[in-house]
Amino acid sequence: MSLGPLENLRARLVAAWRDGAVSLKAMSFAMVGLINTVVDATAFFLLLGYVTSSLVFANVGAWLTAITGSFVMNSLTTFSAETGGRLRMKHFPGFVMSGIVAVTASTTAVVVAAKFMPVWAAKGIAILVSFAVNFTITHFVVFRRKSESADVH
Repeated sequence: MSLGPLENLRARLVAAWRDGAVSLKAMSFAMVGLINTVVDATAFFLLLGYVTSSLVFANVGAWLTAITGSFVMNSLTTFSAETGGRLRMKHFPGFVMSGIVAVTASTTAVVVAAKFMPVWAAKGIAILVSFAVNFTITHFVVFRRKSESADVH
């Protein structure tokens, strides 16, 4: 029984990992993520202190600021081979969707894990889940190389 696109994705994952490309990109993606954590927190507290008293507005505004910065940095660094070192807005909706899928997976992970361990440990697991989901979607779907996208069709 052939799994079609899933088998193709699995084969690409294995080949990329063997080539070392995935591990280097994952490290770069993580560094951008650390920078964006600072951007997110700074934007959150600035919005909360000077623009609004709404936690929801401040958090969403901070997230939008951080994801935009993440898109720019990852387009120009982590995935520069795939983007030609240029911003391509056609990738932005997929990048945002990968963030939404990642936060959904992270929220699910923290809620489930907190039933079995302290919340701080559950949050640690949720961060790892979010990173794994977000990086996988971003690397293998949003910024896939042209030859890989041609293989799918």
